[in-house]
This record gives sequence, C-alpha cells and structure tokens, in this order.
Amino acid sequence: MTAQSGTGFTAGELQQAAKGHLWMHFTEMAAYKDADVPVITRGEGAYVYDSKGRRYLDGLAGLFVSQVGHGRTEIADAIAEQARELAYFPIWTYAHPKAIELADRIAGLAPGDLNRVFFTTSGSEAVESAWKLARQYFKAVGQPARHKVISRRIAYHGTTMGALSITGLQDLKTPFEPLVPSTVQVPNTNIYRAPVHGDDPEAFGRWAADQIEEAILFNGPETIAAVYVEPVQNSGGCFPPPPGYLRRVREICDRHGVLMVSDEVICAFGRLGEYFGAQRFGYLPDMITFAKGATSGYVPLGGMIARERLMEPFQEKGSAFAHGITFAGHPVASAAALANLDVFEKEDLLGNVRRNAPAFRATLEKLLDLPIVGDVRGDGYFYGIELVKDKETKETFTAEESHHLLKGFLSTALFDAGLVCRADDRGEPVIQLSPPLICGQEQFDEIEHILRNVLTEAWKRL
Repeated sequence: MTAQSGTGFTAGELQQAAKGHLWMHFTEMAAYKDADVPVITRGEGAYVYDSKGRRYLDGLAGLFVSQVGHGRTEIADAIAEQARELAYFPIWTYAHPKAIELADRIAGLAPGDLNRVFFTTSGSEAVESAWKLARQYFKAVGQPARHKVISRRIAYHGTTMGALSITGLQDLKTPFEPLVPSTVQVPNTNIYRAPVHGDDPEAFGRWAADQIEEAILFNGPETIAAVYVEPVQNSGGCFPPPPGYLRRVREICDRHGVLMVSDEVICAFGRLGEYFGAQRFGYLPDMITFAKGATSGYVPLGGMIARERLMEPFQEKGSAFAHGITFAGHPVASAAALANLDVFEKEDLLGNVRRNAPAFRATLEKLLDLPIVGDVRGDGYFYGIELVKDKETKETFTAEESHHLLKGFLSTALFDAGLVCRADDRGEPVIQLSPPLICGQEQFDEIEHILRNVLTEAWKRL
C-alpha cells in the first residue's frame, strides 16, 4: 500500500498508530475498536479529504474555526516567512512586532474602548484569563469580595478548571469535581423551550435577563465579579438572544457594578457577519474572549480584550496582572492572524455572511417539513437544528434514545454521506452547522440535501 500524506505510513499503519497511540479529544475510543478512525489528510476551500480520497463538505468549519476555508496559501506563506524571521519569543516583559501589530489591529476592530488585548493560545485560556482579571481587578480597586461568576445553563465555556467551572454542563463537570467554587448558573435563551413567555420573544428576553439580576441579588451584589454570556449560545444548539436581552443584561451589570464578559470564542471573527458578536447585537461588554476564527485555525491563538478602565490599576508602579502563558502572542500565530484578517478584508467575508445569511436560514428551514425536525435557530453562519419525537408537543427523546440516535446513527451516517457537522446531545438532541464564511448557496443546498436524506432515514429507523 502507498504511504499516506507524506507520513511514511501506509493506510493500515496509520490506523494502527492512531488506535495505538493517539488519544482523541471528547472521543469514545471504544467506538473505533472494530472501525476505522476517520483520518483527514488535506483541505481545499470549504471541503476536506480523508486518507481514502473521499471529499466532505466541512459544515462545521473544523470546530467553528476555519472561517476563510482550507488551503489558503497566503496564510501558509505568512507563517513560513515569520518562522524564518522569528519563530518564537515570549511577550513576558518583552514584545515583538507581530504581537504589537495584531493587538493594534484587533483593538481597532473591537467596539467602544475595548482596547487592551491579552493573548492566549485557546478559548479556554481566554475565558479563564477574563475571570482572573476580574478577580484581581476588584481586589486592586478595593472590592475583594467580588469573586463569583454567573453563566447560563448548558453553556460551554471551556475545559480548563476555571473555564469548566463556569461551564453550565454538569456531565462535563462531574468527573473533575470539586471544581473552582463561586459559579452560579441562570436560564439560557432557548425560546423554543421557554418556561414562560414562549410566544413573546421580548417578554421572554426580559424574563431571562431578570433571572440574572435575581441571581446577583440572591448571592449579594458585592460578591459578583462577572456575568458571562455568548452572543449566540453554542451548546444546546445555537440559542440567539431575544430582542433587547443583551442590552438589558448590560444595564443590570452596570446597576450592580458587575463586569459583563462576552464569550465570543465561536461568535467572533465573522461567524455572525461582524468581527464581534457584541457589534451584531448592539451592546458593549467589559471584556470579549476570542480564539478559533482569529487565525482560521492555521495556528492556535486566542485572547481577551478589555476596556480601558480594567487596565488602569495595572498602570500603577509595582502593579502587574499576575498571569501569563508561554506561547501566548506567538510570533507565528500572530502572523497567521494578520494574514487571516487580510483575507477577510480582501474578500469582504463579513459582507458575504450578511448577504447570504438569510439564504442559509431559508435553506435550512426547508427541513421543517420533516417530522423529526422541531426547530431551526441561529444567526449568521451559525445554526442548530433541534430533533424531536413529536412536533406538535415538542416531545424530546430520552437520554438512551438520544444517544442511540446521535451516536449510534446520525454522526456516522452524516459523515458517510459527505458532511462534517455536529450531532450533539448536550441539552436536547441537535445538529449544529457553522460552515466556512466563504460558502454560498451551492454549499447550503448540499448541506440541506444531505441532512434531508439522512434525517429521513433516521425517522424511519425510529
């Protein structure tokens, strides 16, 4: 057999090495005991190819990452050029040109006075950095009791111990408890399953925001450091904010002196048609966390953007934010991010999303004629399709049924049909989609066609 992808391994040797040595993330390793591990070897535009030469539409942009698509030689060239010039140097005490240039550029794109950019290497680190900044900031300004964080149920904010503590998914938290204390969860914005005001989005938004204020008052405003929200909540299947909800959360945070953190690890860099989700929905947070789309995945990079007032205590002599990450602001990653943003501007990717988002929604909503599809929701190029047993009653699946449906059939069937997406059971069972921002109607139709065929077969099996 021939060697695969320049590794020197045959296809069989790749499988043997994958099963014998590679510990894949969030993966039931036993699933591959008698089955091949999918091995993706290359990408081009909106598509990826496996070790057997099969093509797949990357309907999840890798993992909500590949905004500009695969195989962009201009980004690869920028990476190579920077690696030859300066492959690595830390931004602890020192700086280097690419980190400076990237911080300046991101600050120029961010809303309001979010001008201070603290780099990380991942979204989890960005989320954790924001909590650490909030805690140290309040100590510095004489409010040391402010240490608690409020976040939403089912919301995913990362896997490091602090970020996992903020996460609202108990099944992910239980194996690692006890976690960092001081986190509180409030209702999310899934209006499809709203406990109140399900027929009135504005009233539901007021109610959901008021639950945050109620949690602040119950726990004591003097103990609350921050509220974390995603512009469109990822986990649970793309919950967009009801009208006015995020602005009301901002008002509540201001009223009680609480920092508002907009977790945009997924939503930033074009996913919703703007550089930041806060711009899409018209609110000004105190911090924005980002990662994923900042480099379109060509090199890992994340970060936190803070408003000017949060920097003020650290401008005093003898003061410093006591936090750092070895590879944060990496020269090669910074060069990749700058080249990525060049592609955004050259090809008007924000405009592409804004122009095509209504067509993406309309194409996915065709699936509502299927008995298994209960709801289609999201924004921009970020959508979830909730699956149900009964459309009239919105009856959902039991945990066992959901696992059988998603893990036992849909995940494999959709991939075999040529679509990379997420069949997710965190909350109600959903199919999630976030295609590269270069996509248009041709890819939307391909997604709808594959989903229709596979979901029709799934219903028959039920």
